[in-house]
Amino acid sequence: MKRYFAHITVLTFVLTACNNELKDIQNLSKKQLFASGEADSINVKYTDSAKIKAEMYAVKMLDYGKAKYPFNHFPKGVKVTVYDSNKNKNYIVANQATVYNKTGIIHLIGDVKITSHDGKVLETNQMYYDQKNSWFFTEHYFKVTDKNKSFFDGIGVDFDQNFKIVNAQQNRAELKEVNNENL
Repeated sequence: MKRYFAHITVLTFVLTACNNELKDIQNLSKKQLFASGEADSINVKYTDSAKIKAEMYAVKMLDYGKAKYPFNHFPKGVKVTVYDSNKNKNYIVANQATVYNKTGIIHLIGDVKITSHDGKVLETNQMYYDQKNSWFFTEHYFKVTDKNKSFFDGIGVDFDQNFKIVNAQQNRAELKEVNNENL
């Protein structure tokens, strides 16, 4: 009986050791990305025709420009100020961001907050911005509030950078202090 238990113990030990080695071998075969560049305390100004269009602040940027699909990652968040044609300031903050260089898509992650110059605030946990089309979109829960505490929320929304065109999928709203009877 003791020999039987000894064999089971040895067999269990061998199987466990083989299983651990197999996991180590599997981990070796995974491709790992390494940043080709790193920057701290970033302050970038985007200009067009000698006019500042946006300013971006970030604590850290990791550059993966040599990857098959190059991107820049901001693991400690971003703060962006966007100026519209009337020089009004609109703000975007997120806990993390990734900019995909080939597609021009920006992926904002974690406590995403967009504040417009007129007091509208959009909050969500994840948002994409298509730079080429100046278009925001998410399939996650979102909430938009204004200075009167009216709100519009739901799951899934896309809109232009000026909040003029908004397409919502599943939503509800509560309007307060509405003066226009034609709504």
